[in-house]
Amino acid sequence: MSAAASAPGEAAAAHAARLKRVNDAIALRQPDHVPVIYHTQFWHARMAGMNYRRAMYDYQALMDTCRDVLLDLQPDMYASPMRPALGPTLDAVGYKQLEWPGHGTSDDAMFQYLDREYMKADEYKEFLFDPSGFFLSKYLPRIGTAFEGLENLPSIPNLYYGRMFGVLSKFADPKVVAALDALRKAGEESARLGACMGAFADEMDKLGFPQSQGVACSSPYDYFGDQFRGSKGILLDMYRRKDELLAALEKAAVFITQHTVASALNHPCKMIFIPIHWAMDSFMSLAQFKTFFWPPFRKVLLGLIEAGLTPVAFWESTCTTRLEVIADIPRGKAIYWFEGTDMLRAKEVLGDVACIRGNVPASMLNTGRPEEVDAYCRMLIEKVGKGGGFILDGACGIPDEARPENVKAMFASVRKYAA
Repeated sequence: MSAAASAPGEAAAAHAARLKRVNDAIALRQPDHVPVIYHTQFWHARMAGMNYRRAMYDYQALMDTCRDVLLDLQPDMYASPMRPALGPTLDAVGYKQLEWPGHGTSDDAMFQYLDREYMKADEYKEFLFDPSGFFLSKYLPRIGTAFEGLENLPSIPNLYYGRMFGVLSKFADPKVVAALDALRKAGEESARLGACMGAFADEMDKLGFPQSQGVACSSPYDYFGDQFRGSKGILLDMYRRKDELLAALEKAAVFITQHTVASALNHPCKMIFIPIHWAMDSFMSLAQFKTFFWPPFRKVLLGLIEAGLTPVAFWESTCTTRLEVIADIPRGKAIYWFEGTDMLRAKEVLGDVACIRGNVPASMLNTGRPEEVDAYCRMLIEKVGKGGGFILDGACGIPDEARPENVKAMFASVRKYAA
């Protein structure tokens, strides 16, 4: 254990200092130094010689190796190492939207999302009329074997007074009973994972490290593009089913916001991670972004902010042409994390609106030299961090293949250079 976390009083003071540093950056104030966040999938596991399969299944080993890395790097915040440890829960659900080690990929290969159509183009009306009914009868049985049988449930709005007793027998349907039993087992496994996440967070709090991520959510467009229609399907929908898509996006914005706010109530970290997949310059035009992506997503952002939460929008790929549009949010209430967007341009446009996070390139962390990383971080700190409102991070966190000496150079830079 490092000296910085050797005593409870010192750890509590370090925890408070780190929180203040990050909160100052979010509020666009100049902190004592630019904060740096540890966010990865499995870098710490690979540093300990673990393959992906063990990392996704061995809760305790994953916690142990992440603890060691945090004590070594001394970040200002960290994202829970347990987020991708979903192997046992994926098994229990019989999940079909991913391949993962032992289930479609090798033991030493990262899990992979399957970009497929999980909702048919002609099912928008069914979704819009009754989202819960659509989930139970169509969507869930398509994405997990544990849900198969739920399509035999009775129509929930028909469970009233005398009508109820004519359809209650459906709950005894063998397929329904099997589905509910499978989901009970999946729920128990999910609870075990949640308990490990909570225990690790408590331990890290006592060692002086706050979390950088509470719950997560999606933008409405990504919600449909990722989980329902697939990239090809939703791209076609913008042309062929514009009105239905817009109506669905508006509806999704409401329940995404409501569910996220409710989920965040009991989480100690009020920062909401929002990975953004389809907003990039190369996928849709600026006019399409203004029509389909930004209006419903802005409603989500405003709803989270009004609830006292801090959205952390991770703008993947390059979104430089979107900067003026996404500036339309309350000042000092959100973090915009950029992967490939021009950071100097982002500072110019958004410097008095949102805290900017990023964007040490993955290629540099994987294949570069420590002095290159140091120079790039210095540029970000001195130019993007000038005046406050900047958090240093990798372009997409720390890649699993990053060289240890490069990662250490990145984390050391915030204590070497002043904004």
